[in-house]
Amino acid sequence: MAGRALITGATAGIGNAFARALAARGHDLVIVARDTARLEEVAADLRTRHGVDVEVVTADLTLPDDIARVVDVVTGTTRPVDLLVNNAGSSLAGWFGTTDIADEDRQLDLLVRAPMHLMDAAVKAMAGRGRGQVVNVTSVAAFTPRGAYSAHKAWLTNLSLWANWHYADTGITVMALAPGFVRTEFHQRGDMDVSGVPRWMWLNADKLVAAALADLDRGKALSVPSVRYKVLSTLARHLPSAVVARMAKRGR
Repeated sequence: MAGRALITGATAGIGNAFARALAARGHDLVIVARDTARLEEVAADLRTRHGVDVEVVTADLTLPDDIARVVDVVTGTTRPVDLLVNNAGSSLAGWFGTTDIADEDRQLDLLVRAPMHLMDAAVKAMAGRGRGQVVNVTSVAAFTPRGAYSAHKAWLTNLSLWANWHYADTGITVMALAPGFVRTEFHQRGDMDVSGVPRWMWLNADKLVAAALADLDRGKALSVPSVRYKVLSTLARHLPSAVVARMAKRGR
């Protein structure tokens, strides 16, 4: 049954694909991002196309006050959020130890602190209603040693897998979505050179989200879209760590 979904980072890429797919399913939405103009444009399009209610929340999820405002929406009882999609993210072009530590702090806030606070709020609210779903967008980088970004994603993946097991009896599903390279604005915004990434490694955001929602419908704890990334992630989790480290060192 369609309910109300809150999606962070909803103006582009995976977040926008989630917004369009969920609106097509009949979900009312709360879409969150930093750019008000883009949010309003997305909201207007979804209302017109699918006749759903779309609430816009402008927030920078590296800022505690902005996180708190989104938490208030998640915990609201008048129009409850049935599905939380923690998607907002970015990365840095340099490796940890060469980057500005202030930038690393912002990454930690965005990729760890923000989803932790929103997931905490969602689990508490959903447990009281006896139902709810959380999708945490992580990465296949979580399964390899690739600097601070992969460490953040490993943390979120681990917490998601535990939470799905721990809160199953309360009617809550928590799923970690771990994609690989996806054709979005993500790498351009981070000023990252991805020219060396083979074409076969790139995923389409709409197909990725369709696969993720199918996995969520089945109650899966971990969704790794596409056969190629299922194979790569399995190898990363079972090959000797030294081999995985050498493979991960070849590119960003």
